[in-house]
This record gives sequence, structure tokens and C-alpha cells, in this order.
Amino acid sequence: MSPRSASVNEELRRRSRERLLQAAVELVGERGYEATTLGDIADRAGSARGLVSYYFPGKRQLVQSAVHRLMHRTLEEALEREPRTEDGRERMARAIDAILGLARDRPVLMRQHMAGLLDVEGFMQCPEQQRLGELLRDTVVRHGSADATADYPLLRSLLMGAVYAMVLPNVPLPLTVLRSELFERYELDWGAGAPPDPQGSGGACDRDLSRFFSTDPCRADGQSK
Repeated sequence: MSPRSASVNEELRRRSRERLLQAAVELVGERGYEATTLGDIADRAGSARGLVSYYFPGKRQLVQSAVHRLMHRTLEEALEREPRTEDGRERMARAIDAILGLARDRPVLMRQHMAGLLDVEGFMQCPEQQRLGELLRDTVVRHGSADATADYPLLRSLLMGAVYAMVLPNVPLPLTVLRSELFERYELDWGAGAPPDPQGSGGACDRDLSRFFSTDPCRADGQSK
């Protein structure tokens, strides 16, 4: 049997990494961070346990990368859904609704993510986080910012603060209240983006996350086809 080519090996490694990211998001969302082990993640992904440390220094880095992947793919999907638009105000509304929607639909996962950011190790840069930052910065620019260097960190902080407020145990703030504040700040119409159900029933949480952790090489870097 001839040895596998370098390109085949690279593809197999990429697929293994994708499966680990998806498994991390699923398990932490189901059980919480502390109750999820690296062994659990490897088992869910169908990977050898030693592969986890090959791709990630530890559990916190893996989980942060996984959540940032889910965030940037969710944001990307919202920005590019039909009807596609270049209107900066509509894109800002979609961005806000995408991030708030994650906090509404996946509170356990997003609570654990926020707790990780507040941990002593704090914020860790990774390709997934960088892609999320690129999308948010582009949103700020399209919205009309004259100084994206200042306005992008402000948007990021406002969204993080809103997510934190939504996932606080026992005393969460309603999505509608936080959405109203953000929409007023950015002068957006309430009907833009993906307005919440007026009956307050919340969103439909899609349990199938596979599209956010695609094994399509064209999407390996988070870019749309």
C-alpha cells in the first residue's frame, strides 16, 4: 500500500480538528465546562485522545476556539442570508440579532464562554476569533464608521456586555430590552434584522451544528464559497 500524500494527510488533520471543535460546542452546551473532559470531547469526535493536545494546548483553548467558530459562522450566515444586502444598517441589525440569538438559544454554552473570558487566562486569540473580529469590523465600516479602529472594539464590548446580561443565572435581562438599547444606539429600525417573536416564545434552537463545522475545504478558513 502506497503512503498517503501530504495533501491527504493535511485534509485528514483538518477534518479531525473540525470534529473536535464541533464536539466541544455540543458537550459544553449540554453539560457545562467543568463536567466536560478532553476525553469526552475526543470520544464524541471519534478521535484518538492524543490528537486533542496535538491541535490545542488545553481544554480552555479548545472551547474558546469552538465557541468563536460557532459565533463567526452564525454571524456570517446571518449577514449573507437571502435576501442578501449591502445596506450597512440592515447588516448591523443582523449582526446584533445573530449574537443575541446565540445567547438566547444557547445560554449554557455562552455563559461558560463568558466565564472563560473572565478567567485568569482570559481572552485567547485564535483563527476563529480573528475571523469573528473581521466580520464585526466590516459590519462597523459598512454601517458608516469613520473610525473603525475605535468603533469596532466598542461594538464588540457592547455585544459581550449584552450576552453577559442575558446569561446571568437567575437575573438575566430580556433580549428585547438589550436589543432595544443596541438598536437605539446604532439608529436601527426595530423591524430590521431578525426581530424577536412578539409573543416572547424565543427562537428555535437548531441542534444540528454540522454546517458550522464544515469539512468542505472551501470553508476551512471560515470563508464563504
